[in-house]
Amino acid sequence: MVLMELIRKGARMEYIPAKTIVTKTKSSEWFGIDYNMNIYKGCCHGCIYCDSRSSCYRIERFDTVRAKEDALRIVRDDLRRKVKTGVVGTGAMSDPYNPFEKELELTRHALELVDAFGFGAGIATKSTLLRRDADILESIKEHSPVILKVTVTTADDELAGKIEPGVPSSTERFELIDYLSSRGLFTGILLMPVLPFLEDSPENITAVVRKAHEAGASFIYAAFGVTLRDNQREWYYDKLGQLFPERDLAAEYRKRYGERYECRSPAAKRLWAIFAAECEKYGILYRMKDIIHGYKKNYENSQMSLFDFLQ
Repeated sequence: MVLMELIRKGARMEYIPAKTIVTKTKSSEWFGIDYNMNIYKGCCHGCIYCDSRSSCYRIERFDTVRAKEDALRIVRDDLRRKVKTGVVGTGAMSDPYNPFEKELELTRHALELVDAFGFGAGIATKSTLLRRDADILESIKEHSPVILKVTVTTADDELAGKIEPGVPSSTERFELIDYLSSRGLFTGILLMPVLPFLEDSPENITAVVRKAHEAGASFIYAAFGVTLRDNQREWYYDKLGQLFPERDLAAEYRKRYGERYECRSPAAKRLWAIFAAECEKYGILYRMKDIIHGYKKNYENSQMSLFDFLQ
């Protein structure tokens, strides 16, 4: 791992300016997240399918992780100015637990601020470093909702190592889910994307759900397909050719999807039926409204605006 070797040799973090970090979401429909918080920019996981690589997001040198200057002061000031508390989500555009985070602890200290100002937390990651911050998340849970989303797209460690080369194995991620769930934290899986012609088999879906159950996952949210656009599409096709030279997967994609953004698995309908049945069997939540209710149900009247008391 080139990046890890650079870190061991003392590679320094690059910092970029920012005016604000905690921003209001347009809607809370996505996992009940009220605010977004991205302390880092770029990602070094190297996942071949990442939508954040798309040019529309204007992230130059996407594979280079950069931190925002004076991030903790900005986060503190952003939170202090909010009229109403809510769930602060992180991990939408850049994994908050990149390798640099182990030393910098920017995400950890930001979560301490989230806790201090009475907000909830929603985290999306592929990194087992999340385990380190379970103590803070338990503290936040005392007053506000907490949801932890660990991305797992395949139960096959060998395949995961090819398509997600810079992250822990799927097995290690299931172990992370087991650990967090055992501490009473509402933890589950983002089963997305499910790559057409690579991961969209009934065997993979049933294996992921079974392993999620064994790890004590509260939920799984799935999307049977992948999104592709502009430069990210070509990046993905190049990687498919490098990793699976025996199969002309790019040609299969071009023939079936053309320039479409949403590339649903040809087996999506069947896979959904299998997935839903397996989740029902194990009592795992899988619909968005149920997942949101599942982690917020004990706090529905607790997060109020200052002005709610003046009515």
